[in-house]
Amino acid sequence: MESVILPCKSIFPIISELPQNYHPKPKIPINYVEPRFTDTQLNYLCTNGRLSEAIHAIESISQYGYKVKPETFSKLIESCINERALHFGRKLHKKMRFLLEKVDPFIETKLLGMYSKCGSLQEAYQVFDEMHERDLFAWSAMIGACSRDSRWGEVMDLLYMMMGDGVVPDSFLFPKILQACANCADFKTGMLIHSIVIRCGMSSEIRVSNSLLSVYAKCGLLSCAKRLFESMEMRDTVSWNSIIMAYCHKGDIVEARRLLNLMRLEGVEPGLITWNILIASYNQLGRCDEALEVMKEMEGNGIIPDVFTWTCLISGLAQHNRNGQAIEFFQQMIANAVRPSEVTLTSTVSACAALKDLRKGRELHSLVVKLGYDGEVIVGNAMVDLYSKCGKLEAARLVFDMIPEKDVYSWNSMIGGYCQAGYCGKAYDLFMRMHEFEVSPNVITWNVLISGHMQNGDEDQALDLFWRMEKDGSIERDAASWNSLIAGHLQNGQKDKALVIFRKMQSFGFKPNAVTILSILPACADLISAKKVKEIHCCVLRCNLENDLSVANSLIDTYSKSGSIKYSKAISDGMSTKDIISWNTLIAGYVLHSCSSEAIKLFHQMKEAGLKPNRGTFSSVISSYGLAKMVEEGKRMFSSMSEEYRIVPGLEHCVAMVDLYGRSGKLEEAIDFIDNMTMEHDISLWGALLTASRVHGNLNLAIHAGEQLLKLDPGNVVIYQLLLQLYVLRGTSEESVTVMRPRKRNHHEESLISWSWTEINNVVHAFASGQQSNSEVPDSWIKRKEAKAEGSSSCNRLCVTEEENEDITRVHSEKLALSFALINSPQSSRVIRIVKNLRMCEDCHRTAKLVSQKYEREIYIHDSKCLHHFKDGYCSCGNYW
Repeated sequence: MESVILPCKSIFPIISELPQNYHPKPKIPINYVEPRFTDTQLNYLCTNGRLSEAIHAIESISQYGYKVKPETFSKLIESCINERALHFGRKLHKKMRFLLEKVDPFIETKLLGMYSKCGSLQEAYQVFDEMHERDLFAWSAMIGACSRDSRWGEVMDLLYMMMGDGVVPDSFLFPKILQACANCADFKTGMLIHSIVIRCGMSSEIRVSNSLLSVYAKCGLLSCAKRLFESMEMRDTVSWNSIIMAYCHKGDIVEARRLLNLMRLEGVEPGLITWNILIASYNQLGRCDEALEVMKEMEGNGIIPDVFTWTCLISGLAQHNRNGQAIEFFQQMIANAVRPSEVTLTSTVSACAALKDLRKGRELHSLVVKLGYDGEVIVGNAMVDLYSKCGKLEAARLVFDMIPEKDVYSWNSMIGGYCQAGYCGKAYDLFMRMHEFEVSPNVITWNVLISGHMQNGDEDQALDLFWRMEKDGSIERDAASWNSLIAGHLQNGQKDKALVIFRKMQSFGFKPNAVTILSILPACADLISAKKVKEIHCCVLRCNLENDLSVANSLIDTYSKSGSIKYSKAISDGMSTKDIISWNTLIAGYVLHSCSSEAIKLFHQMKEAGLKPNRGTFSSVISSYGLAKMVEEGKRMFSSMSEEYRIVPGLEHCVAMVDLYGRSGKLEEAIDFIDNMTMEHDISLWGALLTASRVHGNLNLAIHAGEQLLKLDPGNVVIYQLLLQLYVLRGTSEESVTVMRPRKRNHHEESLISWSWTEINNVVHAFASGQQSNSEVPDSWIKRKEAKAEGSSSCNRLCVTEEENEDITRVHSEKLALSFALINSPQSSRVIRIVKNLRMCEDCHRTAKLVSQKYEREIYIHDSKCLHHFKDGYCSCGNYW
């Protein structure tokens, strides 16, 4: 046996004490491993999955000062990586200096990779920072570690440190760095790398070129992406996918589709990812039908849709309020044996929540449990929202309590559920408990509470929460916080308070968003708010919201209802894209202003633009033909709904048809049409017939319509009073009337009070019929105008009014408002706008005509029946109201 040097310090006895025949033998340490077998044995243990034994042997080896080969140490680290044995890796790290003759960068790099792959990036950084020499492999390992953890910002920092050390990435590292550039939207660094790639002669490396292409695509640099793509000598499926994705991100789906066809012509078959990119893009643009067509084409080419394909379609349909179809496609997905992901389930559950379909929601809940997704927080949050919207708060709370790791959105869903159900106290209690679970409320939490209290009429508590957000919760308010207050005030009928909050929002430096504008604009859709509409329009321009389609459509609608149809037309003409709502809104605006020819012309323009009319379009167009007394054209339009466009006529279309017949005096056809209707009659239908009968002097038909109205709304005092007047015209005394007198719902209903409002110098003034005169509204002026306006009404018209007739002491409210506006409005103002709560009488109608002609004013009066536009002695209603 070879002599062995013992690593321990032996204590020998004194020479004189030793026996003469004593020959000392070397002591062999326990667990001794001979050096020549050390590496072989360790490699054997690692290869056979006996890592713990290998680590135990290493501890013994290091104890006695033996060394192992670098290859063996590397094999041990590799085994730690494979078994995710971080604790063994740490032991190796501690013994490294004792086990190796020299620690080279290769071993340090291997150790760095072990820490990162075992989930300890901090220790990986420590190894990296302690390295004396960092070569390309070390930098690659560290950058790869950060990439795996999606720490894209740190990847960018490491790139610049690496370049500072004079190390240039290679063709394997550049794609990882470019991935970080794309995810950080750092196109400048991407361009810098592009220049390095060209200088280093790596332009022909397809992986590098594809990564550069992805950077330009994700950063929206379409021209750069296009130039690079066209300059590439070789293109694979990834190259085509990147350029198609670039055009999809820009919304140019037509060019993306052309590229897909070109890809196939060049011999590169689109793969599943290519088709999915196109399908996802169609859905994001709201073009769900075209996405479905692409999916069918994809299947026709032998590509089977995967879970991502189905999820894109289901999510797209759900996001665009096609929830029923979303659920149907989910069922098809299950029938095709495709296992849904948590995202698929979340989208489908959200679709059920939007439809309040509790039965399907419960079926989905069972599937969620069966597939093992009941512990997934996003699925749990969707289930809480579903049960809350369906009014099953106990079930919602049960799901909420079972979510193992609740995030802030879990709490928000449950708090929102309580608020929707009106249990704001429980919502607030849950809000206070968030701190117990160490979950901090976010801005959505506060906004949900504010909105809930506003919707339930607790304005004081809502305002208290609003002002406490920044003080107690250290949460900055956002536009949604202000929107919650604005929407709440509007819901509670407090328009002025909503406008105050809207102005205060801007004074605090918050820019209104599209939701703000869409909330506040409908509150200004009347004649006396015309100036406020312009104010909001200016705000839209300042906030660059004029290109938002919903905002533009709302402006068209609001301007028309505030009496400014020319502004509606101007906005429509300036829109780059229009949807069916844009066309319908402007057509309805022209109908409101009795501009039938413009409405019909616009309808034909819409069809030429390739848009199919929908239910709303037909309602307005039939009304247009009614205004123009084009009965045959209106009848053909009504028939084409079902015959050509497969649209079942609704009640609104039937009302338009009765109005069409009534305006042309075809009362028999109107009543025949009503009698042949299969759907249930309502107030608007008989109201249209009553107006036609009154205008054309058909007393019996007017009484019939009035009686039907009173049956449908027996508590309506206005209908009762009209019916009494009709009976008197027929010669029936009030005592012999058999209809039941409606009960008074409040003390004002015995004799309805007519109110009119007008705005002068930013102040709204209200006038009531019979209001006592004052110095601002002289009686003499009114009497003079009345005398000049006297004249007989149409001989056929039935003289019935919704309010009491005028006498010496009683003047109708619109005359008071008109006289006040003429006296007090500036001479430069040629337009007077008045809103009235009841129908104008014929005498007031004649007075307004006279004033518009005599004083060269345009007068808009919106009563309970229609919008009257008086100009040069004529009214837009054509004396039919």
